[in-house]
Amino acid sequence: MIKDNQTLFNRIHLLVDALITAVSYMLAWYWKFEGPFAKEDPSIGVLSRERYFSFLIYVVPLYIVLYYFFNMYKPKRTLGRRYEIFNILKANTVGVLLLIVLLYMISEVDVSRTMLFSFYVINIFLTSLFRFAVRYFLHFFREKGYNLKHMLLIGYSRAAEEYIKRIQTNPQWGYNVCGVLDDTVPAGTLYKGVKVLGRIDNIYEILPENKLDEIAITLSLKDYDRLEEMVAACEKSGVHTKFIPDYNSLVPSQPYTEDLMGLPVINIRYVPLSNTLNAMAKRAVDIIGSLLGILITSPLLLVIAVLVKSTSKGPVIFKQERVGLHHKRFHMFKFRTMEIQKPTEEQKAWTVKDDPRVTRIGKILRKTSLDELPQLFNILSGKMSLVGPRPERPLFVEKFKEEIPRYMVKHQVRPGLTGWAQINGYRGDTSIRKRIEYDLYYIENWTMSFDFKIMFLTIFKGFINKNAY
Repeated sequence: MIKDNQTLFNRIHLLVDALITAVSYMLAWYWKFEGPFAKEDPSIGVLSRERYFSFLIYVVPLYIVLYYFFNMYKPKRTLGRRYEIFNILKANTVGVLLLIVLLYMISEVDVSRTMLFSFYVINIFLTSLFRFAVRYFLHFFREKGYNLKHMLLIGYSRAAEEYIKRIQTNPQWGYNVCGVLDDTVPAGTLYKGVKVLGRIDNIYEILPENKLDEIAITLSLKDYDRLEEMVAACEKSGVHTKFIPDYNSLVPSQPYTEDLMGLPVINIRYVPLSNTLNAMAKRAVDIIGSLLGILITSPLLLVIAVLVKSTSKGPVIFKQERVGLHHKRFHMFKFRTMEIQKPTEEQKAWTVKDDPRVTRIGKILRKTSLDELPQLFNILSGKMSLVGPRPERPLFVEKFKEEIPRYMVKHQVRPGLTGWAQINGYRGDTSIRKRIEYDLYYIENWTMSFDFKIMFLTIFKGFINKNAY
């Protein structure tokens, strides 16, 4: 068993970061002034090598402070690689800008900007390389059973089960769950190899033994009256304590919190598009995108209209009532792909594979999603968006809102021509629960770059899909 050596580890990290920063700076100087591609520079005759290297007294402390500020000394067990690289980029970008300002303030205007840029690139590369190496070796040793943190869970709940699953799925994190304490689940009960060891009160016998690295409080909702007692007992013993709430089905992984004069308030659902600026930006993209789409596809729209009209009886455009933003109903436009039906027949169910109602041209249009193109006019009018959850018919909305938790959350944003669920294969006759899961992820994690990513992926995954009938 190990104890928390994070402080020692961080000190070593700090020293290595300081060394890498200094080495990167000196390599950048050599590359600029003495390397094989060095060119004559006016600053060579102005500042000596000694003068350049004297600036390290400012550079190294500045970067260490920035690394600390950008959370680069947090424990790495569950820290994502992309998150760490992003922080390295941010810290170095801020660092080189502050360095230029600092040199200007002390009237050192002859420092080569090319050298500073070289330092920026080299330092990012070497720092990232070092941290990749550290991450690789830590993961390797933890997967082999070394450098583990031994922990105990207090309370058997859905949160406890989810936590155990994630720990066992990611052995590189280096956690070993020794057992669970609970008052209702019998001792000896196993979940994925983790045993219920006894009752919650047994914690008062276990804590004095001082053999645990961490304790995770995973009480079920019905036992929350003991939460304050358990936190006090664990903190009194000095063991590192975590609280994993048993309401992850209600609250998103990154909840939106407010400080109400010292009282923390957790919003059940944070929708980025409820922000006026975000909504305006998305609407501007929708207007520009739909206009461009209509202009570019206008010849294709005309050809499809002629084919639909000439191959089967009925109107070219099919209008169907759907539920959109704030549960408001609207008529969604599509090219007609089916034979004319009675309204009662049309509402029986959605289209399935080899549906006899679909026309020959309709099969091609559905398979390629070209029947959706008239929805560009829905987008232009503000009823829909380029990207968002797909709108559903009112009868299915009434059905699903009773059967699927959080189904109605999708109506907090405009429905879309394409969406995160669609490019992941959930369209047509597929799992509505999985579709809603992807829709909720999109709604809670919306960014403009996420929209552009979905639009780009739609070109390869969204238009032609095996589930489009």
